[in-house]
Amino acid sequence: MNIMGELALIFGICLVGEGVAALLPVAFPASVISMVLLMVLLLTGVLKDRHIETVSHFLVANMAFFFLPSFVGLLEHVELLKSSLVPILLIVVLTTPVVYLVTGWTVRLLMLRGKGKEGKDRA
Repeated sequence: MNIMGELALIFGICLVGEGVAALLPVAFPASVISMVLLMVLLLTGVLKDRHIETVSHFLVANMAFFFLPSFVGLLEHVELLKSSLVPILLIVVLTTPVVYLVTGWTVRLLMLRGKGKEGKDRA
């Protein structure tokens, strides 16, 4: 699939996520809905990873650029952040190891799952 088609596919999924978020009776981020929708499509095989491979590699390779607007937004609120510095640092210090552990366990589980599928494919 060409790059424009891959982009259209990803933006289409994002648009569906926006629509679902608008229909929900509670506030929920459309980006999270879109990611869950993309994950479900990939896991069910409706969407193959090769369909979005080129664009996803580009987005991951340039991910740092997508954090620049957030950083600029933080700079605009430095005074507010200074007043909450201790709680913010405490939250960061406590949650970072949890995120690392959960990520490590998830990667390990997926690697074991992948090895199990390779064995079934060879049989």
